[in-house]
Amino acid sequence: MEQRHLGRTGLRVSRIGLGTLTWARDTDERGAAEQLKTFWEAGGSLVDTADIYADGGAERLLGRLLEGLVPRADLVIATKAGSVLEPDRRVDGSRRHLLAALDASLRRLGTDHVDLWQLHAYDPHTPLEETLQALDTAVSSGRARYAGLADFSGWQLAKAATWQLAEPAVRTRLASAQLEYSLLQRRVEREVLPAAHDLGLGLLPASPLGRGVLTGKYRRATPIDSRGASDRLAGFVAPYLDKRCDGIVDAVTTAADGLAVTPLHVALAWVRDRPGVAAPLVGARTSAQLAAALSVEALTLPDEITRALDDVSAPDHHYPDHHWSTL
Repeated sequence: MEQRHLGRTGLRVSRIGLGTLTWARDTDERGAAEQLKTFWEAGGSLVDTADIYADGGAERLLGRLLEGLVPRADLVIATKAGSVLEPDRRVDGSRRHLLAALDASLRRLGTDHVDLWQLHAYDPHTPLEETLQALDTAVSSGRARYAGLADFSGWQLAKAATWQLAEPAVRTRLASAQLEYSLLQRRVEREVLPAAHDLGLGLLPASPLGRGVLTGKYRRATPIDSRGASDRLAGFVAPYLDKRCDGIVDAVTTAADGLAVTPLHVALAWVRDRPGVAAPLVGARTSAQLAAALSVEALTLPDEITRALDDVSAPDHHYPDHHWSTL
């Protein structure tokens, strides 16, 4: 698999990443092992998790698999901290919480460092400079090699990245930004993607297949074994089952038929090759689904198909950001 630099850093990652959101919850240890081995054998390196996934279960599961299944040195392990499930708050960006969370992640993963440590959300109740100091401490202490952000808005990302660049000898340059990005969700193109591009952050698109909708499996009915049929995840899929999204999925399917590939391949190749993207993060239910996604490596969309998909999925941009969508 082709490797790409993560933003303006020396860190290279596979241009498709493996997401672990469902590990230790919907995906058991055997299924996770099959996915990780399939990913590694295909040349994949970037594995993304978070301390909140399955309440730490995803990290523990990944840590067990690192003991003998896949060499630790072959992987770029990324995790996140900052999201909390407390009655009175959902985000804790305090230095106290973040560094304690990182230490707990390292114990669960069974490693002395992570390759990429990401703030999982912006905390409006903690001074941003305090939150960012936790990233500096993590890197300077060797517990993290690089630092990034997840689910920050455009102005939040720009403020954080600029702060870090102001004192390069002291502060850690941000390497990445992780947000949802797909043909069904292109709002990051308004502010986040231009800011990331200008400040040298590589984008890690989450849900690059539109929460599974871009595979075309919901075109006629909701499969009984899909997320859309799950009581817990149906609400996650529902926003992308409207008439506008149906038209985009139809266009993807038409393009796939013309190229003799699947809609999954077309949708994933489109987002993988967008300007500023380092690696879409694919979360699969089975190793077979993951293998199907990884087989996109050989596909590059023809320019005319890319332009057609751009047009049919174009977000509605107005003043003052209408020019920014031409990135």
